[in-house]
Amino acid sequence: MLVYEGIKRSFIDDVNLNLIVNKIYEKYQKYFGRTTKSQLNSWQNSMQYMRSILDDDEIPDNAGVAIEFNIPTTSKRIDFILSGRDRDMKDSAVIVELKQWESCAAVENKDGIVSTYTGGAVRDVAHPSYQAMSYANLIRDFNEDVRHKNIGLYPCAFLHNYRITDDDPINSDLYDEYIKQAPMFGSNDFAKLRDFIKKYIFYGDDKEILYEIENGKIRPSKRLQDSLVRMLNGNHEFTMIDEQKVIYEDAIVLAKRAIENDSKQVLIVEGGPGTGKSVLAINLLVELTKNNLTCFYVTKNAAPRNVFRDKLKGNFKKSYIDNLFQGSGSFIGKPSNDIDCLVVDEAHRLNEKSGMFSNLGENQVKEIINASHFSIFFIDEDQKVTMKDVGSVDMIKEFSAQLGATVKHVELESQFRCNGSDGYLAWLDNMLDIRQTANFDMMDFDYDFRVFDNPNGMREAIKQKNLENNKSRIVAGYCWNWISEGKNSDEVKDIVIPEYGFGMSWNLGNTATWAIDPNSIEQAGCIHTCQGLEFDYVGVIIGDDLRYEDGRVVTDFTKRAKTDKSLFGIQKLYNNDPYEALDISGRIIKNTYRTLMTRGMKGCYIYCTDKNLANYFKEVLSRDS
Repeated sequence: MLVYEGIKRSFIDDVNLNLIVNKIYEKYQKYFGRTTKSQLNSWQNSMQYMRSILDDDEIPDNAGVAIEFNIPTTSKRIDFILSGRDRDMKDSAVIVELKQWESCAAVENKDGIVSTYTGGAVRDVAHPSYQAMSYANLIRDFNEDVRHKNIGLYPCAFLHNYRITDDDPINSDLYDEYIKQAPMFGSNDFAKLRDFIKKYIFYGDDKEILYEIENGKIRPSKRLQDSLVRMLNGNHEFTMIDEQKVIYEDAIVLAKRAIENDSKQVLIVEGGPGTGKSVLAINLLVELTKNNLTCFYVTKNAAPRNVFRDKLKGNFKKSYIDNLFQGSGSFIGKPSNDIDCLVVDEAHRLNEKSGMFSNLGENQVKEIINASHFSIFFIDEDQKVTMKDVGSVDMIKEFSAQLGATVKHVELESQFRCNGSDGYLAWLDNMLDIRQTANFDMMDFDYDFRVFDNPNGMREAIKQKNLENNKSRIVAGYCWNWISEGKNSDEVKDIVIPEYGFGMSWNLGNTATWAIDPNSIEQAGCIHTCQGLEFDYVGVIIGDDLRYEDGRVVTDFTKRAKTDKSLFGIQKLYNNDPYEALDISGRIIKNTYRTLMTRGMKGCYIYCTDKNLANYFKEVLSRDS
């Protein structure tokens, strides 16, 4: 999606007439919401400089110009693209990363990272050349037309307020690899940037190549579980961008520091659904292991561990696989600093006690910090889905202080699920009344969301999607008893909706890998079998624990199944303190559906047993359109 598109001549006219910022902002606001005054000033400043660069008779007037291009399936945007053809008539696009910086410092122990004043403070950020290169790589990764039609992508960085000298830190040998792939131009390099553009843009294209970039066929997004073998074999399967890259380099430095100083280091990484937490976790597992550090991937939920083990089966020794992936209750009684590194995914799911009867150990957070020199916790407190989920940022900080660990706390914001749409997540939080967010309309982002009046129709639609690649699944809220537990048969129906003749079994108890099994489209998954995993499309059956009454989305813990352990003890709490019980159960129920409804990378289809809730969703969708 392009916020602004035109040709060079119209772009220059828009800048000369002082229309450019209004035109950018008008469309930006529609798709992304309001922005800051500093962003408006940045557009005003940068577009004046780009106008000066392009005001050259040798750059064709009908070359395509795009501003704020949203990279497909991500929340990232490219500042400026110029399209056309080179002297050999080869399709070309120059990608320009624009920076307002005036100075920076090199960061010697972090690959591709510099330090500069941005966002009101001095921060570690990706080098501009690395950023431009990574954005070009994302387009190549996702856009099949760019690849098949051999459209040349030529990234560069333009720091128009920065006088770059040969001995400037930003030109350090540390960054040679990235500068070669994406040249960098400063305030004294206007002629050089013009020459770079003219090398690839000799003939105009009247925006034809921009159309290919914006509307080209998008490759299926990579799923972590499908890329695991290649990652453990050392292949770079996912391009790390912006804060992902910074956090990755931070983690490696902290891990090495902890070992060298015989100290404890803790890194807390907050991020919502689809922000790349699990991808970053596995990348760190690979890199830290490659550095001869003892490192384990840890989760409370067994489902992702089982899927990962199954994907690795036959490629690595079973003992190696089993050792690599650990449950969160595995560190009771471990000596302090017994393990080099623990990478903890879904840390919000950590429990206080461990074991079948929840009577072992003191606290899983404390045990993990105690057992390791370096521990990294990936956490999203809005994905707590049971009464036993106690993992929190405050708890991690509290036990870190007790155990003498140094803590660093960072956030992931980039979006890679739900077709890269921050808007869908904000819209969903609004719809479920989890929090008030920007007023996004469903029509403003490319995500396939549908409401079905009949569960059979929803099931059939998901089954059709699943025929493509076995990457779509049906899940449900835990409002139906699991009577088929332990039975290897689809004949026993757990989820029954009589008025539609609908029946479906919960995922059968004879498999631990429902998310990837070839026939599991016939069974419904629950929060415990899909959290931490992702699909192309997800169908969600919303039960009577979530309803719409008197203009509000309400929850009802009494409608949860008796076999559901997620709210074990809630009735007793309700008897003693009904307000607290309703608050806790309400958050858990809404978090559960939020998590289920964000498992799909391309789309989410829902059926609601409560007709008022279905009508509420349909009314808002109709209003948005």
